[in-house]
Amino acid sequence: MAVQGEVTGVVATGSGRAGGSAEPAGLLALAVRLAREAAGVASAMRSAAITDIATKTTRTDVVTAADVAVERYVGAALRRLRPGDSLLGEEAGERAGTRAGGAGTVRWILDPIDGTVNYLYGLPQWAVSLAVEVDGQVVAGVVRNGVTGQEWTALRGHGAYHRGRPVRGSGVTELGQALVATGFGYAPDRRAYQARVLAGLLPAVRDIRRLGSAALDLCLAAQGRVDAYFEKGLNLWDHAAGALVAAEAGLRVTGLAGAAPGPELVLAAPAGIHRQLHDLLVALEAAGGP
Repeated sequence: MAVQGEVTGVVATGSGRAGGSAEPAGLLALAVRLAREAAGVASAMRSAAITDIATKTTRTDVVTAADVAVERYVGAALRRLRPGDSLLGEEAGERAGTRAGGAGTVRWILDPIDGTVNYLYGLPQWAVSLAVEVDGQVVAGVVRNGVTGQEWTALRGHGAYHRGRPVRGSGVTELGQALVATGFGYAPDRRAYQARVLAGLLPAVRDIRRLGSAALDLCLAAQGRVDAYFEKGLNLWDHAAGALVAAEAGLRVTGLAGAAPGPELVLAAPAGIHRQLHDLLVALEAAGGP
C-alpha cells in the first residue's frame, strides 16, 4: 500500500483510476485528483456562480451554481471511472452505483463547496471535501482549500498529511489555554441556542474562532493551528473527510456522552483536553436545543 506522503505520485501515475478496486490508497489517489479538479472548477466559475444563488433550509443557507456544478462534475467522473460506486453529495443527495451491497462496497461522500458563504463573499476559507467509505467505514479523505491550494489527506491507519507532510494535533493539556474553533447553524433559533452555549464556554478557554468551514476547521485542528473544534448540526458530508484527517492526526473525534460524531455534535480535541472540553459541553447541553 502506498503511504500518504506518496499520494501525489500515485495520482500522477494514474493508479487511482482502478475501475472496481476497494484498495484504500488507490481510492485516496483518485479522491485527491477529483478534489483538485473540482476546486479548479469552483474557482474558475466563481464570478458567474455568485450571481446565481438559491437558498436551502433558510434565507441565510445559500447554494451557488458552483456547488451544483462541482457535484455534477465529480458525479460524472465517478460514473465514468467507477460506475459501481455510490455517491452521497450535499446538493443532490445519494446516487446509487451499479454494485449493490456485498464486501468492498464503496461510497464517496462529497461536500462540493464547504464554506459557501465564504465563497460567496470572496473569503479564502472554503474547500472541496471528499471522503471514501468502504463497507460503511471512511478509509480515505481529502480536503482542499480552493483559494490557497492547501490540501490535507488521510488514509485510515496511515496518518494525516498536509501537502505531503505528516501532521499531529495540539499537545495542549489545559482547557484554559485552548483555542477552540466552532460554527453555527443557519436557523435563527439554533443560532440563539448556540450563542448561549458559547457564552458559557468562552470564559473557560483561551479564545474562540469561527472560520466558516467545518472541513477546514477539522484540518486546522489536525495541524494544531487551533487546539480543538466542536459544532452541532453537521451532516456527514461536512465532516467525513475532515474528521478522518483529525483522527489520523491523533485527535479524539467523538460526539457527547458516548455518542458517535454526527448531527447532534462533532467534537475533535487532543487527549490532553478532550475530557475537560467534553464535560463542559455536556454541562452546557451543547447537543441539545433546536
